[in-house]
Amino acid sequence: MANRIKCIALSALVLPGLGQLYRGSRVKGGVMLLLDNIFLLGGLFVGLRSAGKLIAAGRQGLTPEQVLGAIQMDAPYVKWLLGGFMIVWAYGVVDAAFFKGDN
Repeated sequence: MANRIKCIALSALVLPGLGQLYRGSRVKGGVMLLLDNIFLLGGLFVGLRSAGKLIAAGRQGLTPEQVLGAIQMDAPYVKWLLGGFMIVWAYGVVDAAFFKGDN
């Protein structure tokens, strides 16, 4: 029981995939860590790109409507990245809780 709680905590609170690695499922844990990093880095990239648009708007004197329109063009990417991360996160928690490993 304590082993299961540690795996759930690792997957839910730290990073999805760590619970799987802790329980001995290296391939599944590695794939989940890779997917999480792709989603997180993609989100960071889109967020920094939007921040760059805000900085550029301050220098160019754009109207708030123009800035908002430019940022909203990135919105579909953010939704997909966040949705993908949440799916991997939820799967990691459920899998860490119910995976029957040797450890």
